[in-house]
Amino acid sequence: MSRSSLLLAGALAASLLSSAAFAADVITIGIPVGLSGANSVVAPSVVQSAELAVEEINAKGGILGKQVKLEVADDASGAAGAQKAFDSLIFQKKVDVLISMETSAARNAGLPIVNRGKTPYIYTSFYEGRSCSPYMYVNAWVPDQQVAPIVDYFKNQGAKTYFLIGSDYAFGRGMLAFTKSYIEKVGGKVVGDEYAPMDATDWTAILSKVKAANPDAIITSTAGGAPNVTLTKQLRAAGIKSLYGNLAVDEGTAKSMGADAEGIFISGSYFTNIDSPANKAFLAAMEKKFGTGLKTPNDLSVPQYEAVYAYKAAVEKAGTTDAAKVIPELAKVSVDGPRGTITMSKQRHAPLTMYLGQVQADGSVKMLSTFKDVDPGDQCPKLN
Repeated sequence: MSRSSLLLAGALAASLLSSAAFAADVITIGIPVGLSGANSVVAPSVVQSAELAVEEINAKGGILGKQVKLEVADDASGAAGAQKAFDSLIFQKKVDVLISMETSAARNAGLPIVNRGKTPYIYTSFYEGRSCSPYMYVNAWVPDQQVAPIVDYFKNQGAKTYFLIGSDYAFGRGMLAFTKSYIEKVGGKVVGDEYAPMDATDWTAILSKVKAANPDAIITSTAGGAPNVTLTKQLRAAGIKSLYGNLAVDEGTAKSMGADAEGIFISGSYFTNIDSPANKAFLAAMEKKFGTGLKTPNDLSVPQYEAVYAYKAAVEKAGTTDAAKVIPELAKVSVDGPRGTITMSKQRHAPLTMYLGQVQADGSVKMLSTFKDVDPGDQCPKLN
């Protein structure tokens, strides 16, 4: 071998060793999220909150002395895109953990890949509940925590009849099945329930049925983001005056609707006007980092921020990123964040303080009631 060939081979070997050493000194968080499709309205805020968490953690020395980086992949808000995104992140990018909010269709498609890759996965989106995997934890709300505040309030306002509208997939149907059961349990009557595809933009036929039924209240559960915007706009244009509860709209999306969102009742675990030092510090840090480009923090993005810190705590408690050792620690660690203290200790889910609010003319949310430490109920009993 010539001298030049030897030098080239040596340089290549050194480069590979350097790359391997760099990889060993970095912890990679994968974020599969709907940058396109139904979730494209909310995904930017989710990515921003993860970016802030990583910046803060790296500024304080990282995790176990290692710097943290993000790998973001577009799951297109659906099953086919999720399969590609999860596969790429787990088997090509070789991320240490997945942390993200997604549609239920995307989550369900990605879970078999998570299980095959034995990769920790913190799901940060509110959802229909009872999705279980030995590798998945959830720090957002389920129907058992979210539905009662809205239905009970409507009942106290005199509502007896309800019309339910949802997206035709796991989230929409799962949320409204629970809602229907709860309405009937407290003495109400469901006079109609209708579903449209996840990417539906024309709600005319369903709203005609609503007008004919003339319910006291409407409760909707669509894919988060764009469907909320189109449904609400058309509902307002149709002149429907029923009480309106939305089980899927986040604060950021509500603000993007303008006047159409005024009066919507929402129940969630986070609103920007939570009066706590931790929330004020979080909002100030977000404003400082993103300035005029800041997307409104909401009940989808804040759990993302907190989940990055939950993973950090679990890794530090385990003393390693080895999934087999990190997984059990995720149920034990607590994060004191914008929503308060969050611990995913109830069958891989978290008790949460929930708030009932109503969207105001300026897009802000007026908080009407607070419900402390609401239990998520029976979610994954076989996993403990």
